[in-house]
Amino acid sequence: MAEFLIRNLELDAWSWLAYTAAALVQCGLLLVLLLVVAAGFTWAERKVSARIQDRLGPTRTGGRFGWLQSPADGLKLLCKEDLMPADADGPLFKLAPYVSFCPAFCVFAALPFADGWVALPLNVAVFFILAVGGLEIFGVIMAGYASASKWSLYGAMREAAQVVSYEIPLGICCVIPVMIAGSMDLVEIGNGQAGWIWNWYIFHDPFTFVTFWIYLTCIVAGTNRAPFDLPEAESELVAGFLTEYSGFRWSIFFMAEYGSMFLLSGLGAILFLGGWNGPIPIGQGLVDLAPETGTLTAVAVVVAKLLGVCNVIFKCTLGVVFMMWLRWTLPRLRIDQVMTTCLKYCVPLSAAMFFGAMVWTFVFPGGATGMIFGGRTEEEALSKVNAPRFEESEEESPIPLESAWYLAQRSTGSSSLSDLHGVPGIRGGEPVLLVDRKRGQSPWDPVKWPSVDGKGTVPFSSPAGGLDKEGVR
Repeated sequence: MAEFLIRNLELDAWSWLAYTAAALVQCGLLLVLLLVVAAGFTWAERKVSARIQDRLGPTRTGGRFGWLQSPADGLKLLCKEDLMPADADGPLFKLAPYVSFCPAFCVFAALPFADGWVALPLNVAVFFILAVGGLEIFGVIMAGYASASKWSLYGAMREAAQVVSYEIPLGICCVIPVMIAGSMDLVEIGNGQAGWIWNWYIFHDPFTFVTFWIYLTCIVAGTNRAPFDLPEAESELVAGFLTEYSGFRWSIFFMAEYGSMFLLSGLGAILFLGGWNGPIPIGQGLVDLAPETGTLTAVAVVVAKLLGVCNVIFKCTLGVVFMMWLRWTLPRLRIDQVMTTCLKYCVPLSAAMFFGAMVWTFVFPGGATGMIFGGRTEEEALSKVNAPRFEESEEESPIPLESAWYLAQRSTGSSSLSDLHGVPGIRGGEPVLLVDRKRGQSPWDPVKWPSVDGKGTVPFSSPAGGLDKEGVR
């Protein structure tokens, strides 16, 4: 957006102004998204809980389905008196809700909603989200300490123990898709699952399938949702760290909670459930059917990305509704059971799944799909969208043509060959040579070249940015 403003408004001398405007617009859009998420899921929580308990929920405020219940709640909270205990630490008490909200808001900047549609593109987006999102605990501790109440302090300490503990298996679960994709860039991880539903990392191997459910358990505990809501257990601690809060500051904490639920559901959707890729590649099909140049192609790309955004939001919504369903279905655990679930089950299981996924990826680089398609992913075997263009030749020779791409893992040391030349899904294994060896033969048929070990030479030419003429990067 900043480059668009600079180019069209001729702001070369005022480039800082263009970047500031772009940043403000993106922050505004993310803030509106977070407010809509909090309002929408507040209404959804009422309706989901009502249906589970055989009730109707809101039916009068704003029509038959109570659509205006969330705005009414917000208006009520704004009008309520903002109270603070006499012995409370005033500055910390007032600052705590915003310290808790800011990390939940900032991490949305690194969450992509489609290929290229992300406020802050980062090649370490997974690390950024986990690191910054974990700072939310400081606001809770500040709230518990500053409230001058033993119930609030107990709740804050429970929150600290619970969230910090569950971050360990949560981080291990996130490392597994990163290992498979060979990148911490969420855009690359999402694009690596393009194609049909079996390309999603949850189906990569049995270990990632189990990892997804461990991840789901960890995010439920990390967001203090039942049955892990001990920091706010009303039967023991009145309302936990929220006991002394009222009005708008109380609502800020719940905005942070619903924002974290939506964000972690989105992170799980990108890591395991294909991200913006649906079970059927409708968007990619539209792009393939459109002409190679012209307005129709641009329209098809935009429509495909809008479909991707809808996919991400739908998967995030499913994740949040699943957490609501758990809250109104399962009984609350004791604090010792909460910690036992983490330390005795989630941590060792996630470590075992990491080791299993590592071995599986080494033995079957293409995952379960690679086993079906002979060591290549379904996208490599069937798609020609990203395939290099080859000249037809009658020769049946291992010498590559001028336009052939040479992909040698041992000469580069890369764990993901998709990082080298944009060819998705080729990971691990021996060096392969993609050559159209014979007229009519698929250019994806690999030709082994065992003699190349990073020191030998191969007489061929590679595309710009690839290996040099001697075959060494």
